[in-house]
Amino acid sequence: MAQPVTQMAKKVIRTFRELHGVVISAGLMDKTVKVRVGGQKWNSFLKKFFDDPKTHLVHDPNNSLRLGDVVAITPGWRTSKSKRHVVKHIIAPGSGVPIEGRAPVPTEEERLAQKEAQRMEKIERRTAKKMITVVEQQLGIAEQLLKKTRKEFALRARLMGVNIGGNGGGGGGEEGKKQAGDVAPQ
Repeated sequence: MAQPVTQMAKKVIRTFRELHGVVISAGLMDKTVKVRVGGQKWNSFLKKFFDDPKTHLVHDPNNSLRLGDVVAITPGWRTSKSKRHVVKHIIAPGSGVPIEGRAPVPTEEERLAQKEAQRMEKIERRTAKKMITVVEQQLGIAEQLLKKTRKEFALRARLMGVNIGGNGGGGGGEEGKKQAGDVAPQ
């Protein structure tokens, strides 16, 4: 199990641009914080840079970030429609609780291992579901064959003049049920 994680980690781990920002909203959404990342925009007419901060919704798996924290974020896999970044580590605490008193921020290897475990669970569920559908199809076919052979057996027994009623014929079937139903009211 350890080898697929390391192989996946080798494929997935790439050098992404690490962004630093400040948490401007925390605790309002589960496992999500809003981080403002500073930036500048060039105005070609004035030949001057102007501040142009961006805000990102960031995945915080353990709800460990608080308002005012300075954090490092990296682009990760898409967690939801608007979350495309994940917390890499806390650079400096903002307010209140020190970093040691919070839930730890998972490392990239831990996140990859968790993602791989979720993927394996999903694959197992899919294969189990496929096996169930295959078995159900085979059971349906077997029931149809059984029904057909019972009809053939009842027809041959009727042609030979043998009574296959409820007294021990063993075949049962629809014919046996009709005869047993006829016998009870008399």
